[in-house]
Amino acid sequence: MCNTPILLTTNEIAPTILLDRPLGTPVKELDLISTITRITYDQFEEMIRRGDFEETDDRYELIHGEIELMPRPGPPHEFVVDELNEWSFAVLPAGAVRVRVQQSLGIPALDSLTLPDLAWMSRRDYSKTRPLVEDVLLLIEVSDSTLSRDRDKKGKLYASAGIRDYWIINIKGRCLEVRRDPVGDAYTSVQSLRPGQEARPLAFPDLPLPVSRLFPDAEPA
Repeated sequence: MCNTPILLTTNEIAPTILLDRPLGTPVKELDLISTITRITYDQFEEMIRRGDFEETDDRYELIHGEIELMPRPGPPHEFVVDELNEWSFAVLPAGAVRVRVQQSLGIPALDSLTLPDLAWMSRRDYSKTRPLVEDVLLLIEVSDSTLSRDRDKKGKLYASAGIRDYWIINIKGRCLEVRRDPVGDAYTSVQSLRPGQEARPLAFPDLPLPVSRLFPDAEPA
């Protein structure tokens, strides 16, 4: 058992909450402390196995060893996720990929475990193991209050991990941002697409997503 202090951050504008407790203690029992110590991917997995998060409806991600509380989505966010999900199943050939909605992606080398809003993964059995970076065909985050986090912190994480096709749905900006060609912790190709334009996944370029589908009230570009 490990008494490692754990960093919990709610979102980019919320105060930092620090948790100092043994593994196996329910997450809801929070204590404010003044030191920050990161935890490892394996420690986070152990917390999940022990049921540390079972007494809360909140969802958490691990980003570079820091546990972060995910903000609850509002109706615009949920609408876009639904549209992405329906588009995926409508256009993909049956059995071609595993479509996962707000499910886990393991990045052990960077002490990270994220819950992307939608991901296309290689078609294999994930009943005993999480998808890893090498399984990712397309990864999408839907951004409302989390835009700067998805661009900066998560963008650097996904680029460092080598994820080749990362999309951000910018709800407030009414656009779809395509990030590709990762070098180090940055994407060297960033394209912003607006209603009237289409995004095409690298893995399936013949399956376009009309951006207007995500923003039906927006004027075409």
